[in-house]
Amino acid sequence: QVQLVESGGGLVQPGGSLRLSCTVSGSIMRISDMAWYRQTPENQRALVAKFTRDGNTTYADSVKGRFTISRDNAKNTVYLQMNSLKPEDTAVYYCYGRSPVQFYWGQGTQVTVSS
Repeated sequence: QVQLVESGGGLVQPGGSLRLSCTVSGSIMRISDMAWYRQTPENQRALVAKFTRDGNTTYADSVKGRFTISRDNAKNTVYLQMNSLKPEDTAVYYCYGRSPVQFYWGQGTQVTVSS
């Protein structure tokens, strides 16, 4: 069974940094188009950053210059480095990926930015 397991969330002060990790396990097929989304009670789940199979990246305007998506192929892990965090970044962050026939979501990790 394919699993996307997230870690790295927590409480951080404004201006601080966190790094989220998403590790893929249980798949014998390529998992591509991996991305990070976030969701608050007030909003739909929205794209934060996307890492495509050809190496391109896409970021939401609100996080450009502050967040970076990266990967370690040997560890089957995708990261989201979050710097200069703002209270508006508070949300549940979800890892996303897909095989040639299915898509998958992580269970979510809470990020809270507060003084």
